Amino acid sequence: MVFKSAYEDVGVVDEPIHDAVLGGAAARGSAPALVDGETGMTITYAQLDRFHRKVAAALVEAGVRKGDVVALHSPNTVAYPVAFYGATRAGAAVTTVHPLATPEEFARQLRDAAAAWIVTVTPLLPAARAAAELAGGIREIFVCDPAGDSGHRSLLDLLATDAPEPHIPVDPADDVAALPYSSGTTGVPKGVMLTHRNIATNLAQLEPLVPTGPGDRILAVLPFFHIYGLTALMNAPLRQGATVVVLPRFDLDTFLAAIERHRITNLYVAPPIVLALAKHPAVAGHDLSSLRHVVSAAAPLDGALARACADRLGLPLVGQAYGMTELSPGTHIVPLAAHDAPPGTVGTLLPSTEMRLLSLDDPAKDAAPGEPGEVLIRGPQVMKGYLGRPQATVEMIDRDGWVHTGDVGQVDGDGWLFIVDRVKELIKYKGFQVAPADLEALLLTHDGIADAAVIGVTDEDGTELPKAYVVRADPALTAQDVMAYVAERVAPYKKIRRVAFIDGVPRAASGKILRRELRRPPREKS
Repeated sequence: MVFKSAYEDVGVVDEPIHDAVLGGAAARGSAPALVDGETGMTITYAQLDRFHRKVAAALVEAGVRKGDVVALHSPNTVAYPVAFYGATRAGAAVTTVHPLATPEEFARQLRDAAAAWIVTVTPLLPAARAAAELAGGIREIFVCDPAGDSGHRSLLDLLATDAPEPHIPVDPADDVAALPYSSGTTGVPKGVMLTHRNIATNLAQLEPLVPTGPGDRILAVLPFFHIYGLTALMNAPLRQGATVVVLPRFDLDTFLAAIERHRITNLYVAPPIVLALAKHPAVAGHDLSSLRHVVSAAAPLDGALARACADRLGLPLVGQAYGMTELSPGTHIVPLAAHDAPPGTVGTLLPSTEMRLLSLDDPAKDAAPGEPGEVLIRGPQVMKGYLGRPQATVEMIDRDGWVHTGDVGQVDGDGWLFIVDRVKELIKYKGFQVAPADLEALLLTHDGIADAAVIGVTDEDGTELPKAYVVRADPALTAQDVMAYVAERVAPYKKIRRVAFIDGVPRAASGKILRRELRRPPREKS
C-alpha cells in the first residue's frame, strides 16, 4: 500500500535557494541572523543579504559562470552561508566538502564534480592546495577568513568589489544548487544533484511540522557540509528568521557553555550528542533551561536513550527525524508539538511525501500491513540523480519515481515510522557515511592483506563502528598495523575501529561479499 502524509500538500517552491531562504532577509534588518558561538561576533539579516550579493558579484567578476561548481571546504563559520548563497546567486552549484578530507579524498571529489573554484579557511589551505594540484583545473582558491599573507583572496576582499550584482537566470527544477557526496545504499561516494526546487520545497515541507521564527535560537554544531546541517541548521532557520549560533566543531564544554550563554531554544543533533546530554556529568554544571526542543537525526537513536535525555533536560521528549542526502534530505519528523510520540519513532510523513514498504521476502510485493519492509519514498524532494552515474541513479530511483532507501521500516496504526534494520551496506559512524567498499579497496592495497571485508558493528553506547575482517597475506600482520594503515589515508571518521582476522571472506558465486555471514559469530582467528 501507499502511505500518504496526513498533512495538506505543499506546492513546489520554484525559487532559487538563495531567494527561497533570504527573500525576506533585508526586511528583517538588524535582527541577528548568525552569531559566532565562541566570540559573539554577529551578522544581521540585512548584512547577510548584502554580503552574499557582494560575494556573488565578485565571483562573477572573477570568472564564475552559470553551471560552474564551487567546492566549499570549511568547518562551520558565520561566513559559510555567505559563501554558499553567494555562489548559488552567481549561478554555481556548491559541492560541500568534509573539512577533514585528506588531499586525495578532496581531489577525487574535485575531479568528479568538475569543480573549478575552492572556498576554504586558512588553517585548511595546505590540504586545499594539495587537492587542487592533484585534481587540476582549479582556477582560484578563496578563503573565508582574513587571508593574511597567504596569497589568496578572502571573502572580505570580495566584499569590497564594485562589480554590479549579477542576475543569473535559474531554472529551479533543473539547475543544481547543492552537490553533496553520498554513498547511497552502498559503493563509493557519488555526487547527489539537488536542484533549487528540491531543497527549497523540502524546506516548505518541513515548516508545518517544525515551525521556527524570530526569537528562536538554534545552535549549529553539526556540520553545514552535511545535508542535515545544511537544511536544519542553516537553510531552515534562516528562511524563517531565527538566529543561528555557529560552532566550528563539537566540544562538550564549549557546546554546553554556548547553550547557556546564548539561551539556545532548539537543538538539532545526532545520537552521540544525545548520549552526552543524557549521561555526562558536565551537563549538571550548566543552565540549559532555555531549551524547548531537541531533535536527533543522521543515525538511529535508541528510545530509552531519548527518554533519558528528555528527562534530564526536563523536556516532554527528544524527537527524531528521518531522511537521506538523496531526499534533500527530509521525509519524516516528529512534529515539535507532538509530545505523545511513541518512543523510538522517526516521525510521520512530511507533506507531499509518499511511502511504500517492500516485502523483504519478495521485493516485487508490498509488505503486509503491520510487517516490516524496505522503505521507499516518492515526493518533490527526490534528487535529480547522481552526477555522471545514470546506472547508479536507475538503481536508486525506480521507473515510478520511488527511491529505494535500503532501510527497513515498520509503521504503527497511527502512521508513526520506526526504522528497525538496514538492507543497505552503508555504515553510519556518528552520523557520517562510511562506505565499506571504499575501505575494502584501500585495505587490499596493503601488501600484508590477501582479502578484506568491512561491516558496521555496534559498541556499548549504540554507536555503529567500521570493523574490518582481514585475511592475512603476512602472518605477522597485527590489528594495530591494519588500523594505522587506514588511519593514515582517510578522514578520521572513516577509520577502522575494530579488526578481526579470518580464514576467508564469505562471497556469493558472483563475488559479492556476504556481509550477513560476517555477522554470525564466530569466524575470527587470533
